[in-house]
Amino acid sequence: MPVTLAVDAMGGDHGPSVTVPASAGFLDATPDARVILVGARDVLEASVAKIKSGARDRLSVQAASEVVDMDEPPADALRKKKDSSMRVAVNLVKEGRADGCVSAGNTGALMAIARFVLKTLPGIDRPAIASQLPTKKGETTALDLGANVNCTPEQLVQFAVMGSALVSAVDGIERPTIGLLNIGEEEIKGNDVVKLAAELLKSSGLNFYGNVEGDDIYKGTTDVVVCDGFVGNVALKTSEGLATMLYQFLRAEFMRNPATRLSALIAYPVLMAFKRRIDPRRYNGATLVGLKGVVVKSHGGADALAFRYAIAKAHTEVAHGVLDRIAQRIAAMPSPTSTPVQPHA
Repeated sequence: MPVTLAVDAMGGDHGPSVTVPASAGFLDATPDARVILVGARDVLEASVAKIKSGARDRLSVQAASEVVDMDEPPADALRKKKDSSMRVAVNLVKEGRADGCVSAGNTGALMAIARFVLKTLPGIDRPAIASQLPTKKGETTALDLGANVNCTPEQLVQFAVMGSALVSAVDGIERPTIGLLNIGEEEIKGNDVVKLAAELLKSSGLNFYGNVEGDDIYKGTTDVVVCDGFVGNVALKTSEGLATMLYQFLRAEFMRNPATRLSALIAYPVLMAFKRRIDPRRYNGATLVGLKGVVVKSHGGADALAFRYAIAKAHTEVAHGVLDRIAQRIAAMPSPTSTPVQPHA
């Protein structure tokens, strides 16, 4: 069946100058898809008219009169801008006119709007932000990457279930391994929340590997890495900064003098391969997992290539029935029987 995606065309740092060509490029490569661009009708129709490919026939425009600012408080975006491009895009999913939506806009606002409009799947307390990270073995899926700063042990288990279902649906791994991010592999390590989450995961029926440390993420030790949003967001931003720094260091060393510039010419294919391998644009697009609809958040500063990857991610999740997989795994989970976490004296 054709997949229709709603794109918040006004969101992010660049708006239509990125979202429209990215949508056209995605459609050129995906003949079974359609895209609804949401935003200022005149601006978007003018942008669509410039597209030369046949993809233009599968692009349509849905008018929205407001735009959520990148620094706007989520509560204001939810209550005061009911005709924003972000809100209308999410509404299209709710109404069944779109199978999923993609936005590069304000993360907090997107989470608030999506949770209010779409609601969470049965058995899910809070949505989480999940994304793929490169590893020595391929990729690992990490969550939560910033939606929930404080989590209960039960919510960490829910994240594990959602991450497992996501990887199973998209990557075809029937029983993905689950790692719980901690400050050590030993069971005695970590705070009370993480320790109790580990106990719940052992009896969850999931393929729980155990505790993993930060370096295990990039070793590819497990298919899924679970943590709270505070830890996950710090790990993600640190990783992105490290990748950028390594590339800049390499570039600086190769440009140091005429001899190193000559060696750079010889090593150019290797450098380009290295750049592609760690290029964060290839991993752009984080899923707001746990909602009754597919919602993907692109990086606000994404260029057309990066935004195209985010759209492709939404398409893949719809096509592989991620929502049904999550609902099935949540329904099959045993009821948690845990004791409250006691604070230290």
